[in-house]
Amino acid sequence: MTRFFDFLTARTTLEKPNLEKLFAMTTAAVTLDVNLGMAFAQRAAICFRPLASRHFRESGQDLSAMLSSASLDFGSKLTQTTDEHSYEWLVIEDPEIDEAVTEINLVAQTLTENGFGDQLVCAIFGFGRAGEHARFVYNFKRGSFYPFVQSGENGRDTARELELQSRLEKELPLEPDFARWFPLFGAPA
Repeated sequence: MTRFFDFLTARTTLEKPNLEKLFAMTTAAVTLDVNLGMAFAQRAAICFRPLASRHFRESGQDLSAMLSSASLDFGSKLTQTTDEHSYEWLVIEDPEIDEAVTEINLVAQTLTENGFGDQLVCAIFGFGRAGEHARFVYNFKRGSFYPFVQSGENGRDTARELELQSRLEKELPLEPDFARWFPLFGAPA
């Protein structure tokens, strides 16, 4: 009966984001570094849709306080920005990938525990080597990663993305639907 009522009122029940899969990035980072010569770019970011509700603003203040404390513990630098689509980004600068993943997870877990898990969009981890920068995007709704390699200002290197996918398929839960590999030009990580 509840599902029928939800159908009539156009409400949908979203699954909570799968946060454990984020930690696969720490293993993949070793493969990227050792086998492909791509080092962690010391930047990661998490993106979420903000809400105007008082509860969300209060959670955001709690989140900011908690992250400030965590960043002191980890020795990382945090900045917050809003993109042209009004999405919020928390950018983490830390030399250690495992600490960046832990902080991303902390943000996602806090938002989820406060009832805002459906506001999570993605997390991004930057990697690079001379002349190349790749981002690994974690889609919270899908619980999977995909590579994004920007080429020029508004292009992408699809061949390199597919190569990275094949090299990391054992380490990362990768998105099988290529149509869901959205380019994130100008993302802050």
